[in-house]
Amino acid sequence: MTARVLIVDDIPVNLKLLETHLTAEYFVVLKANSGAEALKICANEEIDIILLDVMMPEMDGFEVCRRLKADTHTHHIPVVMVTALDQPSDRIEGLNAGADDFLTKPFDVVQLMARVKSLVRLKSLTDELRARAITKQQMDVEDTDRGMETIKIDNSRVLIIDNDMRHAQRLKEPLETIHRVDILTNPSDVIIQMAEQEYELVIISMALPEHDPLRICSQLRTLEQGRNVPIVLVADEHDRQKIIRGLELGVNDFIMRPVEVNEFVARVRTQVRRFRYAKELRQTVSNTMQLAIIDELTKLYNRRYFDRHLEIMLKKAQEQGRSMAVMMLDIDHFKQVNDSHGHEAGDNILKEFASRIQNNIRGADLPCRYGGEEFVVLMPDIDLERAQLVGERVRSAVENSSFNAGSGRKISITVSAGIALNSSNIDSPQSLLKRADIALYKAKNDGRNRVVFNAA
Repeated sequence: MTARVLIVDDIPVNLKLLETHLTAEYFVVLKANSGAEALKICANEEIDIILLDVMMPEMDGFEVCRRLKADTHTHHIPVVMVTALDQPSDRIEGLNAGADDFLTKPFDVVQLMARVKSLVRLKSLTDELRARAITKQQMDVEDTDRGMETIKIDNSRVLIIDNDMRHAQRLKEPLETIHRVDILTNPSDVIIQMAEQEYELVIISMALPEHDPLRICSQLRTLEQGRNVPIVLVADEHDRQKIIRGLELGVNDFIMRPVEVNEFVARVRTQVRRFRYAKELRQTVSNTMQLAIIDELTKLYNRRYFDRHLEIMLKKAQEQGRSMAVMMLDIDHFKQVNDSHGHEAGDNILKEFASRIQNNIRGADLPCRYGGEEFVVLMPDIDLERAQLVGERVRSAVENSSFNAGSGRKISITVSAGIALNSSNIDSPQSLLKRADIALYKAKNDGRNRVVFNAA
């Protein structure tokens, strides 16, 4: 995972220490020694995450954070405050200013890196949603890019998972004035509970004697209802290694016992606001543009939208020095399906095929119907190995289970795929698509039902 990290600290040795740890993990590091310089960099550079010191002359970290979160161009950038201040009131002030986390010095390097990677993954998904909204805006549909601070959080639905009712009740009480809170004391019922209610945050106690809390997190991420819902762990000091593993699995935040009530309420507020912001972005993308850029049959984006979005994302990838991939897929012998079973059966297969693509790509990937039985997936910020894994996952999902063609008929089909990775600034949308198409042609020519990569 690559990302551009801005470190803000007025003490050179602190800048150097953080830079050393981050570059060892292959992050691109930018440095600022004052709040004013940090704001200037953010206004002119693409930044993925900010590590911000609090105690700085002229403008402290709290004020820098407030200004970043008030600006619609920077409000989506995650901010981690790294400081020697360790009082609950300091953490609360940071969270109220809009910070995404608050780490005290001396920091644990492994925990810091896990937090950075977790927030970078979250920003990657938010960036993709914002980019789709910008694409829509440029196609003269609607402009609704609002600041995150404008998002209301009242009346959100929160689920607490803890089989100790007394502990759960203590977590519930400070949230009840704003949120609707449910308690689940039997973690085995989490799938049923998520199916019955639409939650905007799940809080999981790590003190579950008969259950693995990280297994519950993993279960939630496999559910349609839980894929994007933020997860907060409530942990004890001895759980630190499990917390790091949880962040890698997609946990959004954690709080240590004994729980400081005001900090807990602030962290819940931050997570709910982020969730609603992302949800609003998704709604913005889907509203008022069905006829213009959505394929009526498969409900995927159509070729018109994809061509415009590819142009935007390729330019962004080239400016930031990141890789992206395009995968073209074509259903093998699809004409025979139409000829043998009719066009209605063919339409049923196309709809199910589109669904299988969506269920087997990453959240940030964009699937589109390119025409007929040909589909295309844009995969931002990805390397060759991961792109091939995604392609193989889609191919296997098509081959391993027959399709419902209607009237009780089952049909087995396969798919061929070609992948091209952007690897230079001379690539254009046309050249990238052409290389993906060449790879697809080779997959067909080599016997079908395979994924082929085409290098630049």
